[in-house]
Amino acid sequence: MPYHPMVLAGRARYPSFMNLEHQHVVIIGGSSGIGLGVARACLARGATLTLASRSPQKLAAAAAELGEARRVRTVVADATQEAEVRSLFSEHPPAHHVVVTAVQGHYQPIRELDVAAARRTIDSKLVAALHIAKHARIEPGGSLVFTTGIAAARPGPGGAVVAAANGALEALVRALAIELAPVRVNALSPGWVDTPIWDSIAGGEKEQRFEQHARRLPARRVGAPADIAHAALFLMGNGFTTGETLHVDGGHRLV
Repeated sequence: MPYHPMVLAGRARYPSFMNLEHQHVVIIGGSSGIGLGVARACLARGATLTLASRSPQKLAAAAAELGEARRVRTVVADATQEAEVRSLFSEHPPAHHVVVTAVQGHYQPIRELDVAAARRTIDSKLVAALHIAKHARIEPGGSLVFTTGIAAARPGPGGAVVAAANGALEALVRALAIELAPVRVNALSPGWVDTPIWDSIAGGEKEQRFEQHARRLPARRVGAPADIAHAALFLMGNGFTTGETLHVDGGHRLV
């Protein structure tokens, strides 16, 4: 059921947004990292899940890790391909909530830019979002949550493409909140989060970079997938929040 206030004796009471029993959550990019963290949180609160990813191997590993076979369905789908997104939503039950965490990040100095690689990042962030907004079947009062990132507000060297894609997605969220109402549309903007992608970005220097970054942050640590998952639960559950970007970055924008 969508999250609505119950007015009793002139006062609004709200059910816990942590309860997702009898709700179907589709997580695109749910086979690893932040998406898998969101899957764990939703499953623990009673949801039925559909996990979508381009990698059948990662999906199989995620399903095995989550365990609850009767409540976890996996679908191989590339969100940059419209036909695959159409099939994902037309061949499975309507969702109460859709969470999108999939991305192909590309970091490179602008003077050395590989335009083809940049387009893959833009497709994975922005074009995929358009496909999902077009084809997702979401129950009235449900929600669509995209993932942007700190680069939109605090870009670093080599991060122009990711910054541009994140900023465009935040603008798209505001437009979709109007057009798709009463479905609520929001974005999560994580800071640095300890996910497997950092193994390829930083390699053996990951821990050192995390320690240095944590000392700068007001929160004094980098994020974990569970931090972002908790924020996703809020956006799924709060029926009065739409068109927003929720920053979950440990205060990164302030330093």
